[in-house]
Amino acid sequence: MTEQQIKIGVVEGEISAMRTEPEGADNGWLLVYAPGAGSNMHDPFGRYLCRRLADGGALAVRFQFPYKEAGRSRPDPPRMLEATWRAVLDSLRGEGRRVIVSGRSMGGRIGSHIVAQGEAADALALFAYPLHPPGNPEKQRDEHLPSISVPTLFCSGSRDAFASPEELRAAAKKMRGSQVHIMEAADHGFAAPKSSGRTREEIWSEAAEALEGWSSVLSSQ
Repeated sequence: MTEQQIKIGVVEGEISAMRTEPEGADNGWLLVYAPGAGSNMHDPFGRYLCRRLADGGALAVRFQFPYKEAGRSRPDPPRMLEATWRAVLDSLRGEGRRVIVSGRSMGGRIGSHIVAQGEAADALALFAYPLHPPGNPEKQRDEHLPSISVPTLFCSGSRDAFASPEELRAAAKKMRGSQVHIMEAADHGFAAPKSSGRTREEIWSEAAEALEGWSSVLSSQ
């Protein structure tokens, strides 16, 4: 597998990203992935997902936000996070591929913001979407969802404190062309209790399979 670390120019300097080239028959997709608030481009799930999608013929690029590039833990303001997403997509427009805007938790949420604002994309894949802060279901982060017009996949665990399956399905109903995949026993970090008999790797594989199957259907449309 061919992976290359690259630099992408953003509003404030440059950020690092990892480009994973497609293997085998090229399927024409470009997956662009952003990590959650506490992680970076080496996010284990993001690395697994990008390599898995590349194995299936997609070009995959995962990146980190400026605050992680600078070694800080506090996320950048929303406008900078959104500007970073736009800069990354702009840098990849010349690839001539169908684009899946994707990410885990905050990374995906910010990606959904720019798609709702009109940023060009062919699909949106949101892993562990943080619909609300844990314990604060009244603070719903769903006001922009009805403005999203591209096919959208939500993939979350049944034990996710940021969105129960019922809450996530209710939010998804506000969008046309959305689909929800719930992974049994998984929490927000895609871990499961030992009593479930499920490993983190099994959950990662299920998430990747959900995206692969969903994107395959989109390819035929």
